[in-house]
Amino acid sequence: MDPEHQPVPRPRAIPSHLINGHSPLHPSYTAEREREDREHTYESIKSSMGPPREPIDLANLSLNNHDRTERPNGSQQNSAQQYEEVEDADLDDLDLKVAARDDRDEAPLTPPATARSMSPFTANPTIDFDGLSWPSAGTLARLHERESPEDAQARLTKLSGAVRTILECIGEDPDREGLHGTPERYAKAMMFFTKGYEENLRDIVNNAVFHEDHDELVIVKDIEVFSLCEHHLVPFTGKMHIGYIPSRRVIGLSKLARIAEMFSRRLQVQERLTKQVALALLEVLKPQGVGVVMESSHLCMVMRGVQKTGATTTTSCMLGAMRKRAKTRDEFLTLLNRR
Repeated sequence: MDPEHQPVPRPRAIPSHLINGHSPLHPSYTAEREREDREHTYESIKSSMGPPREPIDLANLSLNNHDRTERPNGSQQNSAQQYEEVEDADLDDLDLKVAARDDRDEAPLTPPATARSMSPFTANPTIDFDGLSWPSAGTLARLHERESPEDAQARLTKLSGAVRTILECIGEDPDREGLHGTPERYAKAMMFFTKGYEENLRDIVNNAVFHEDHDELVIVKDIEVFSLCEHHLVPFTGKMHIGYIPSRRVIGLSKLARIAEMFSRRLQVQERLTKQVALALLEVLKPQGVGVVMESSHLCMVMRGVQKTGATTTTSCMLGAMRKRAKTRDEFLTLLNRR
């Protein structure tokens, strides 16, 4: 047949470069592979409908391979591994499998070495059952005032006097009608703005950690965050997005927002706030990976200074698989619609 009159080959329904490696349309996706995927999904669902189990006590969160967890009936069960390697068969380039953005990312993925800076705020353990989560100097005294109304009132009186001094220094009359009672009201408001100092991660989680055979991303987006810039004591507000890949343990979804609230209700910088939330989840759940992204507007650069009202600050903290694998990190950011 004349080459000019040969029929034009029919185009494929889906171009090869658009086919996901796990798609049944992919040549490597065999019937055996499909059966295994179905069985895995079925077992995951079945395990979640098994006999009831008690919520995990944070005091017993030990995730070494050789550790064992006591059950109420006296039996023991092996704990989950702290980190499980997951094969990325779809990656064309082996270098992308351990996609490090920086040579420093090759450091051992243990909580003290992931991203924690050596500052007074993050050098302490995330969970301190005898006190608070990342306590600052003087914070324990404030916590103990819960049991001493006299000491708590003395603190409010001292803070109210300081506010009155501020009003006098800016040229106001603290005794005029409009400012009558303002020092006391501001003192109470400031104590509420910083109530995170009095909260403990253990009390926030409150045994809301459960066994679940799930190893895919869990994401809670658009958590509203209100905090105070520690440099100027003015607010910065925004939204936080939290995601993690479980390692047989999940946490109540509302607890993610409560953890963000606890750390934001302190004098903060956005970089540290993002890191603290990620490290707290890493220590509570020991997941395969954690990712936290925060976007906020800082009034210290909107109302003063450069006065750029449209400026938005974005920070992120990626730990475990989120930091080690570009594909996993990209999936997280894509689901956030931030790429």
